Amino acid sequence: MTRGRFAPSPTGRMHLGNVFCALLSWLSAKSQGGEWVLRIEDLDPQRSRKEYALQLMDDLQWLGLPWDGEPVWQSQRGHIYEEYLRRLTEMGLTYPCHCTRADIMATQAPHETDGRVVYKGTCRPRAIDAIGAIDSIGSIGSIDSVIRTAPATTLPPTVPLSQGNEEQRSGGGMYPHRSPLTVTPATTRLIVPDCTIPFTDGHYGKHDINLAEHCGDYIVRRKDGAWAYQLAVVVDDALMGITEIVRGRDLLLSSPQQIHLRELLFFERKTENGTDAGSESRSKIYFDYAEQQGGKDREAGLKRKNNSLTAHHSPLTVNFFHHPLLCNAEGQRLCKRDKSMDLGYLRDKGTTAREIIGLLAHLAGLTDTPAHITPTELLTLFSWDKVPTEDIMLDKQIML
Repeated sequence: MTRGRFAPSPTGRMHLGNVFCALLSWLSAKSQGGEWVLRIEDLDPQRSRKEYALQLMDDLQWLGLPWDGEPVWQSQRGHIYEEYLRRLTEMGLTYPCHCTRADIMATQAPHETDGRVVYKGTCRPRAIDAIGAIDSIGSIGSIDSVIRTAPATTLPPTVPLSQGNEEQRSGGGMYPHRSPLTVTPATTRLIVPDCTIPFTDGHYGKHDINLAEHCGDYIVRRKDGAWAYQLAVVVDDALMGITEIVRGRDLLLSSPQQIHLRELLFFERKTENGTDAGSESRSKIYFDYAEQQGGKDREAGLKRKNNSLTAHHSPLTVNFFHHPLLCNAEGQRLCKRDKSMDLGYLRDKGTTAREIIGLLAHLAGLTDTPAHITPTELLTLFSWDKVPTEDIMLDKQIML
């Protein structure tokens, strides 16, 4: 059964772009007789507010977009993310990073329209730099000697100076960029192989994305302890049994990162034709690498790997559908700063839910005119084939 989700961040009032996403996600799941669940992505403790989340829930109910089951709050799931980060660390796939660029936005969905930073591996331990030579078919021969001599990369985010060695004190060793006698909080990054992740979006078609070129080693935990978007989303989608992800096209290129991380944590990726061979090859490389690590981390990692094959295996196929963005008069993606397009403003001026749904249905190509309508009435009209692929400029003449 299809199980979709809507996963907003409670950092302000929903705007028409958020509602557009919620409507398409709800219609896609419900038109297939599926479930639609609500997840509150309140990862950022500085920007998220419970009152925003409660208002968001009220807005969804008012719009006629009810969810199934109880809402899931990411702020209450830190212990779960901790466990999955530990698994990655035990496999030798994480390292502390003291760089500051892009760290602030780590808990936020990396919208393409906001720009993105490709991490160049400044803090990656020297001994594992060659892991980037892994290619898309999982060839291990060219890095075998490195794997056999690489040290475990499981240092904690902050290493007290008294516990460090002389190379750390002098700024040399595995982290040569670090200033002498400087110990600072660190983000945790995931090692990304130089490999291509193929995937097919249900609306935008086939893509082949090289992770090293697209993002580099990416953050899984922020230096202040907040969980990064990519890790939390992948873990939650898997554990919640999500089979369909609908979101704006500016998140389309987050898909290969999430596919890659899902492979590492849940060990295989299903496609229409069965298990992806590339997934098996990439997983083998990581497990072979983990087996060469020494000490308790190696043993714990291998034990957890074997247990997880059955206890934490996630066989569900995940289908991605990305939709065009709603843009303001300047051609920019709608955001919470566009007050004239948020639900607080529209509800206060007397705009009805049927008017909003009717406008958005028309913009989505589901109806010929922006006639007043409910989500339930749209179920028989919904088809992804009708939804445009180009971003949608909001014409003031048809604005509510």
